[in-house]
Amino acid sequence: MSSLTYDDIRIEEDHGIYIITIDRPSALNALNLKVFMQLEQALDALKEYDELKGVIITGGGQKSFVAGADISEFSSIPPGGAKAFLSTGNRVMNKIEGYHKLVIAAVNGYALGGGCELAMACHMRIAGEGAKFGMPEVNLGILPGYGGTQRLPQLIGKGRALEMILTGEIIGADQAKSLGLVNHVVPAGGELAKAKEIILSIADKAPLAVEKIIASVNYYDADLHQGIGFEGDQFTALADSHDFKEGTLAFLEKRKANFTGK
Repeated sequence: MSSLTYDDIRIEEDHGIYIITIDRPSALNALNLKVFMQLEQALDALKEYDELKGVIITGGGQKSFVAGADISEFSSIPPGGAKAFLSTGNRVMNKIEGYHKLVIAAVNGYALGGGCELAMACHMRIAGEGAKFGMPEVNLGILPGYGGTQRLPQLIGKGRALEMILTGEIIGADQAKSLGLVNHVVPAGGELAKAKEIILSIADKAPLAVEKIIASVNYYDADLHQGIGFEGDQFTALADSHDFKEGTLAFLEKRKANFTGK
């Protein structure tokens, strides 16, 4: 097994399968612009590898896949600038979803907010028994901004997606599987093995057919990116609200938010 290392992600190879591990333990692997840029660089570099059979994205440690977006970065968003702030993350999510080889999320802990959105951008999701999924952005006075309002309904249906997003509910791996959010639930620690098994089962199929199947399935809604653009507009409007500032501050101060609807 050979290894390549970035600052906040690790890349390891195992028989043509490349494992990208987001490794920010002090932040529970939260996504920030630096992580997004490193993910994009890694995905672009791996495209040049002839031996590439598939990609697995996972989180470092046992507690968290990706606990969400790095909320401390939100304070740097200028008025009206939230959609531009989202553009890098959405570009990376779209790149994962449209990747020419199978990309599987091995969810080994919390997959919340942007972490859940990252998992949904992958073609399949394998969850350990202790994994948790949710999009609690509403508790911050905001909405999912990395495709969550567009991809979740495609996976679990509109009504269930609305309930999950509007309540901010955190669900376990078994419930996520019953809803259709997760493909397989395995004993904790077995996520990578199951993901590798699936990739290897597909690796001897016709590569061009696999690529075209992924592209065709992703064409379920030709207006997805328009939907994400609309979502970004709504995110920008919310990012300029008092409630978002209050929700973010309350989160960082570990207290209950006092929303005013302004």
